Amino acid sequence: MSDLRFQAVEAAGSRPKTSTEPLALQKATAIYGKNVFTINKMKDFLPKNSYKQLVEIVDAGTTIDRDLAEHISQAMKSWAIANGASHYTHWFQPLTGSTAEKHDAFFEPDSDGSAIEKFTADALVQQEPDASSFPNGGIRNTFEARGYTAWDPSSPAFIFETGGGKTLCIPTVFVSYTGESLDYKAPLLKAINAIDKAAVEVAQYFDKAVTKVIPSLGIEQEYFLVDLALYNARPDLQITGRTLFGHISAKGQQLEDHYFGAIPERVLAFMVDLENESLKLGIPLKTRHNEVAPSQFECAPMFEEINLAIDHNQLLQNVMDQVALRHNFKVLLHEKPYSGVNGSGKHNNWSLITNTGVNLLSPGKTPKNNLMFLTYFVNTIKAVHEHADLLRASIASASNDHRLGANEAPPAIISIFLGSQLDDLLEEVESARVAKKVKAEANLWHGIPKVPELRLDNTDRNRTSPFAFTGNKFEFRAVGSSANSALPMTVLNAIVANQLTEFKIEVDKQIKKGTKKDLAILNVVRKYIKESKAIRFEGNGYSEEWEKEAANRGLSNIKSTPKALDVYVSEASLALFEGLGIYTHRESEARHEILLENFYKKLQIEARVIGEVVNSFIAPAAFTYQNDLITNVKGLKDLGLAKEAYSSQLNLIERLSKHANTILEESEAMRQERKKANALEDIRERSIAYDEKVKPYFDKIRYHVNKLEQIVDDSKWPLPKLRELLFIR
Repeated sequence: MSDLRFQAVEAAGSRPKTSTEPLALQKATAIYGKNVFTINKMKDFLPKNSYKQLVEIVDAGTTIDRDLAEHISQAMKSWAIANGASHYTHWFQPLTGSTAEKHDAFFEPDSDGSAIEKFTADALVQQEPDASSFPNGGIRNTFEARGYTAWDPSSPAFIFETGGGKTLCIPTVFVSYTGESLDYKAPLLKAINAIDKAAVEVAQYFDKAVTKVIPSLGIEQEYFLVDLALYNARPDLQITGRTLFGHISAKGQQLEDHYFGAIPERVLAFMVDLENESLKLGIPLKTRHNEVAPSQFECAPMFEEINLAIDHNQLLQNVMDQVALRHNFKVLLHEKPYSGVNGSGKHNNWSLITNTGVNLLSPGKTPKNNLMFLTYFVNTIKAVHEHADLLRASIASASNDHRLGANEAPPAIISIFLGSQLDDLLEEVESARVAKKVKAEANLWHGIPKVPELRLDNTDRNRTSPFAFTGNKFEFRAVGSSANSALPMTVLNAIVANQLTEFKIEVDKQIKKGTKKDLAILNVVRKYIKESKAIRFEGNGYSEEWEKEAANRGLSNIKSTPKALDVYVSEASLALFEGLGIYTHRESEARHEILLENFYKKLQIEARVIGEVVNSFIAPAAFTYQNDLITNVKGLKDLGLAKEAYSSQLNLIERLSKHANTILEESEAMRQERKKANALEDIRERSIAYDEKVKPYFDKIRYHVNKLEQIVDDSKWPLPKLRELLFIR
């Protein structure tokens, strides 16, 4: 073990520099989308009528018929084979949180002993993977294995290249034999459809030309890079994604010199390679920089339609892993891989765009356009206020629990930051006096402040806010770096869709009573501003004062994942999802169970790793050194030396014995609590037991390991093996 660590440090320090010059020769505009079967490329492979029909279907979101699917499958096969692909796969996002694929060859033997390259409409549209082997929350029994992947035409097929060859990947949804969704994409598509319908109906108040509203998304991805040799020397990092033990480096992020600093040459080579591979796959990476913690970085793409943005983020994580290995790195997407320094998030920047090219979250230059902005702006705020706990549940996980509220990330309390300019504006709109009867449109705006033109730098940023307005979009900062953004974005689109639907009902009621349309809209907007005021907070979300104030405002502070996840099966959430056709009651309960199971299993794995490392390495190393000291003391005593000659050794023996024995006792106590938790049949009770009974032992054991670290640091005696096993970073 000790030799492995020294070898890892030596290997990491002697890596040859990787030149970025050959990689940088690839011009972005020349390679962008090279490995993607875009609509434009289909034009070269499809008959003219088929191509026109496809474009209309994709725009309308309707079903592709069998004949057109056959044309597309042949076009896709021709393009893929021409670009070197030998296999195809349905690429989907099961409830594991990662992606899944099963490769089939285009090759098929023919009856005459020859071979043909075959890919039919059936293979394109639908496949049948094993549904029982993926998380399903009780929807499928083990003996009921059938599940289906179905093609999503709104997300283009692409070729993924690895050392083993090239594969045509077809984005799909994943459903059970009886039709329940078993993935993240299917509910997201339903939520996109729901917000499109609700937002268009409201937009018709302002512009009859609006027939479609598309939620857009830009995902900032934070990550750590660690040398592969150092990663391989850490069993805890390999198995759990984070270091469960370790001495904090003397220099961390205290000087704040890493953030936006010069990118190390070796890291830059990785980034250039990552960008080139991503651009080929149509992932529009735009930004790269150092993040706050040492060895932490960030990349960010341009905004895209939300379904495609999430597909691209999932694909990006696959590409990051692949490219990192080429540079002898390992990418860490765990929210908190190292204690003592900042963790990583995945900031989701969300907005709504009309088919006419208008961002509904950008103010216009006329009173009517400003009223449209206020309508969507305030409805989003009201939606978050009404369903804050559901939004909190959407980002709950064992790994994100380490990060939320840790003076580096938004707290578990959901609040909205608007910036003083917009916050003051809402206060003025709420308090402005408007006549009940309006003779002219100009009178409507008498005494009401005009919404100022908002440039990107007009709205301040608040890193402590989980949900902030940043100019022309809302930024959901609380999403974890390893999460699939489809889940929080399904929730966000669903709650805003539901709120817009309720808004239209209220406005229509007033119009039917004779209130002018614009005044009716303003009346409801002002009502929502007042009702949702508690969710707006402009201060420091990390402070203890905010926790107290939030409690006084009636805002929840759900700090543990199991309790946060309960919101999925509350009456309000079940009604919301069923009403919008996103989740059935059964699907909501299944997801609740799957997320609880994922939570306790991650803690279970961490507990077992802690126990194994403590019992197999740390405690034996301490006792071995203790025996060496005992032998030394006996020798000095036999020489007839006074006790003062070996008093420091006796002190070390006592300290080593105390902490090493306590570590073993705490490890055994943790094992017993784990056995009790595993015996609980109810999955929620099991998750809570792991959270409240097993997890606290992690810190107890780590405390005594840290005490051993202090012995290592304080001692003048050589402790190479013990020092090595304490995993000094």
